[in-house]
Amino acid sequence: MLQQFLIDGRIEAGCDEAGRGCLAGPVTAAAVILPPHFSNDLINDSKQLTEHQRDALRPVIEREAVAWAVAMIDPAEIDRINILNASILAMHRAISQLKVRPEALLIDGNRFKPYPGIPHTTIVKGDSKMMCIAAASILAKTHRDEYMRRIAGEYPQYGWDKNKGYPTRDHRAAIAEFGTSPYHRMSFRLLKQPSLFD
Repeated sequence: MLQQFLIDGRIEAGCDEAGRGCLAGPVTAAAVILPPHFSNDLINDSKQLTEHQRDALRPVIEREAVAWAVAMIDPAEIDRINILNASILAMHRAISQLKVRPEALLIDGNRFKPYPGIPHTTIVKGDSKMMCIAAASILAKTHRDEYMRRIAGEYPQYGWDKNKGYPTRDHRAAIAEFGTSPYHRMSFRLLKQPSLFD
């Protein structure tokens, strides 16, 4: 069972991102404030759940949360400011959209830039420890996956409906064959470097 709050009685927002390692599409962050007595045995780090489980949990989280928000940073901005800065900026944008102002931020991972006026705590593997961060990880992942399925219709050759923009063998092969799309991150290494042993 995940821990509900770091400090009981405090309004805490959990924050996480999805799509950081992808070759295409946005990096997406979510911020979630859960109510005091919320509990759900299924909620866990989104990477530990099946796509079906994540899709089933998303409406539960969106309905029951005190507040939630999702923000995306597009590939052009990622290329301009780098993926770490883009991930943090996406979290800041999600936090700023929350309808309730949190008293504290719980951030998955170990890197964050202070959000004005709200203290934060970084928690390594926070999405498998804290309920609100796990909920944020599910929203970030499902919103991003939904977006990637939508743009897959524009560029079906890359298989984004299946790989969601991650660097799979098929995705790299499609880039090699068809070149890049406007959704690719040009600052990323899109093609594997040829090995001396190939």
